[in-house]
Amino acid sequence: MRIVVTLGKVEVVAPPKVSEHRISQFVQVKQQWIVQTLAKIEANSLHHKKLAPAVYSHGAEVPYRGARYKLAVRPTKLKRIKIEFNQEFIAHVPDALIMKDHSAEIKEALTRWMKKESKTQVEHFVKQHAERKQLFPQTIKIKTQKSRWGSCGIHNDININWLLIIAPPEVLEYVVVHELCHIKIRNHSAHFWALVAEHLPDYQSRRHWLKKHGGSLMMGL
Repeated sequence: MRIVVTLGKVEVVAPPKVSEHRISQFVQVKQQWIVQTLAKIEANSLHHKKLAPAVYSHGAEVPYRGARYKLAVRPTKLKRIKIEFNQEFIAHVPDALIMKDHSAEIKEALTRWMKKESKTQVEHFVKQHAERKQLFPQTIKIKTQKSRWGSCGIHNDININWLLIIAPPEVLEYVVVHELCHIKIRNHSAHFWALVAEHLPDYQSRRHWLKKHGGSLMMGL
């Protein structure tokens, strides 16, 4: 069993056969930790600023790979919003939507685009680092995760949070390498960090960036 605490929310993850009574006891034992963690997260959230714009309209600035890029909205005969990127984001919006409030639809289209792009970037970093120490994942999945940047399953399945595509590329690379190293070493011992350092000698600065700005990233688009 484990407890996942996010802003204003406590989630208990337990196997199906665990009784409600045992879950209740588990939560009671962890009650003080839960209260302290909730308070800490709430305090930290006050220092984080959402990176994404409030409204996705022409001229808005969209965060991507550690920078911000202008959004251009253009009409199209297509039936679905199409996203392109060339030093700016271009949202081709169907004529039927162009005269309406299409912010939510553009946000949804950008999310789909960024998830696809994040998969491409993750696969690039895996290819770049996996062969050196034979750290080959069974599968690579891009997920929406509320409390994790990545994970490595017992069968070497790598999961990466797509929101990392908003961060600088070196931060995404760090998380990919971190999870790849768990294929060989399942803990966070000195041997694990030494393996990470073999791939990324400056991993500590990348890790520090994620700790400092992770709260803003988690706010999403």
